[in-house]
Amino acid sequence: MSEHVDAIIIGAGQSGPFLGAKLASANKKVALIEREHLGGTCVNDGCTPTKTLVASARAAWMARRAGDYGVGIKGTVTVDMKAVMARKDKVVGASVKSLHEWIGGLETLEYIKGSGSFVSPTEVTVNGRTLTAPQIFINTGASPMIPDWPGLDRVSYLTNSSILELDVLPSHLIIIGASYVGLEFAQMYARFGSKVTVIDRGSRPASREDEDISAAVRKICEAEGVSFLFNTTVEAVARAGNGQLLSLKTGERRASVEGSHLLIALGRKPNTAELNLAAAGLEPDKHGYIPVDDHLRTKIDGIWAMGDVNGRGAFTHTSYNDFETVADNVIEGGSRSIGGRVPVYALYIDPPLGRIGMNEAEARQSGRQVLSATMPMSKVARARERGETEGLMKVLVDADTKRILGASLLGIQADEVVQSMLLLMTGDLPYTTLTNTMFIHPTVTELLPSLFANLQPLDDKQ
Repeated sequence: MSEHVDAIIIGAGQSGPFLGAKLASANKKVALIEREHLGGTCVNDGCTPTKTLVASARAAWMARRAGDYGVGIKGTVTVDMKAVMARKDKVVGASVKSLHEWIGGLETLEYIKGSGSFVSPTEVTVNGRTLTAPQIFINTGASPMIPDWPGLDRVSYLTNSSILELDVLPSHLIIIGASYVGLEFAQMYARFGSKVTVIDRGSRPASREDEDISAAVRKICEAEGVSFLFNTTVEAVARAGNGQLLSLKTGERRASVEGSHLLIALGRKPNTAELNLAAAGLEPDKHGYIPVDDHLRTKIDGIWAMGDVNGRGAFTHTSYNDFETVADNVIEGGSRSIGGRVPVYALYIDPPLGRIGMNEAEARQSGRQVLSATMPMSKVARARERGETEGLMKVLVDADTKRILGASLLGIQADEVVQSMLLLMTGDLPYTTLTNTMFIHPTVTELLPSLFANLQPLDDKQ
């Protein structure tokens, strides 16, 4: 017999719990189903733990550089990985505990630990129970993609999740993938003291970025001891003592590399396999994502998909924004949409990369007359005062409308500074709104008007 509730939420990432709480506050009876952890990737094996580790790695890096600032430190700077991981666990634990207490205090919401799957468009089964509801929301997230290399199933390897439980320092960490996750761990472990080699089949790191940004990212990482092998594929993996031996191919040349630990960071795939989508009348696209419209509705009335699983964003902030959009539509009777959402994200190497809107290639393809300007971070007084002048700032502007099309800021506080331009883009305001504004000195943001003053036709850069 089916148990009737007002709403079923499958998955408790960065959309599910918040939507569940909002529905419960509206006196709706809600079933929140989660097979692993409340908070999803962000809280458990994404943003919260990794940025906590980034902070520890930065502390080690700054300690080694203390002499540059006239500060003396006696003895060798060492890293205690057990203590580093204990600090990470404490930060994560506090977040998870808060989530459990919050969700547990909602009278009309039942948290069910288990794997939910569809029986029909209005029914979901979990732990032998069948629940039915007129509204079902999917927030099952994504998982690391694992390749089918010969021998991989016979060696130990790490993912972005399992490396967070590693409380020893790898003597040589090999990372497969030079995108955002791989780069963050590469710099982090180089700062902890590991030898780090990053292998990628592409020609540069962070390949979705412009070439000058990728080059700057590479320079920052290599300056800290990270080695890169580009245009290289893995042909096989084998055990080598307590580590792994990778057989590689670069063009027609074959080689091998041996490491103590192997991290696979080749992207993520949506968690849809166990949902039995066909029973709900749904089918994923060729990449495994559940198609949705700009209101996050699937093609089946009464079913929505939020977060990484819908292919409309792969970040905590996009997932939370999905929740806000669905809550406005479903609970408030509004018409909020993600149709005008400006792409925005950050790469958390140190210094970070803050990105909004189009990159240079996309701007060229847009058919607009585009203006561009760049400025090295060495021209920013705050960067010089901090002794951290790596990186550059870059903006793209529509020459006719004076609207900002995109920006790439790689440098200290870039993830915060870039959002001042995001507000202009969201508000459909010209860049002159920013250039006519007085900013605090000394900050990074105060150099943005000087950056825009250097605008020139993008075609002049070809």
